[in-house]
Amino acid sequence: MKEKLGFIGLGNMGLPMSINLLKANYQVYGFDTNAKAMEQFRAAGGIGVETAKEVAQQCDVVMTSLPTPQVVEMVYQSEQGIIHHAKKGCLLIDFSTVNPELNDSLYKEAKALGLRYLGAPVSGGVIGAVNATLTIMVGGDKEDYESAAKIFGIVGKNSYHLGISSSVGTRIKLLNNLMIGFYTEAVAETIILGEKMGIHADVLYEVLSNSYGQSRIYERNYVEYMKNDNYEPGFSTNLLLKDLKLAKEMADEAGVSLRIGEKLVDLYSEIAQQGYGENDMSAAYLSLKETAKIEQF
Repeated sequence: MKEKLGFIGLGNMGLPMSINLLKANYQVYGFDTNAKAMEQFRAAGGIGVETAKEVAQQCDVVMTSLPTPQVVEMVYQSEQGIIHHAKKGCLLIDFSTVNPELNDSLYKEAKALGLRYLGAPVSGGVIGAVNATLTIMVGGDKEDYESAAKIFGIVGKNSYHLGISSSVGTRIKLLNNLMIGFYTEAVAETIILGEKMGIHADVLYEVLSNSYGQSRIYERNYVEYMKNDNYEPGFSTNLLLKDLKLAKEMADEAGVSLRIGEKLVDLYSEIAQQGYGENDMSAAYLSLKETAKIEQF
């Protein structure tokens, strides 16, 4: 008999991940505060319940995909939270991107209560969640990783057990998103400067995508979003900003001064304040275009 799975946080990432588990014929209990997300989950065959507590009480494996460390902390550690109501031996998997210290705190508290915990942030965006091509960066006990391997294989393409520290995956995810912050602004600046000099963005992309200027973020931001004048969030500016703040905190704790990274928090804060916070991060191009005063390609 298959394990009963629970999924808390049925947003842009969590909903398609939970649907992929349903397609694999798992029984999945779900909860989100968003009524529309709950309707979509139920329509896909999920069992919607009224609280995160009910998910924890029902399931053998409870997964979370939540937007901020504050929400994660509340969902796990509040009086009605997962940790206080999960069945003994339950495996908790957090796919959220949080501060590393929170991963370590949740692991310690879960273990003390006879539960198991993996910090497992993901990379690949909404498209990766829909197509089950996510990269999953896992920290925690090896045997717990192995017991979750089938689940990881359903929701993602590449999963890595990076060590027994529950926060090691988060540390690598934050380094990944630090680089995404660099690349996203670099793509915006390169295209704007090219256009200002009369070089069409399509021509620039064709040449640079076959040169050392090529990057997966250039391909993603330009081909999937900018070229189509589509800035619906696959990964929003606000979420990138949240992760950049966490990366800066991590650097501060390590005593490392990030010459560019420290400026990225201010840069993306400005972009969000211009009104692009809920847009995809590729809207950094629109932000810069406002000041460059050029026609959109």
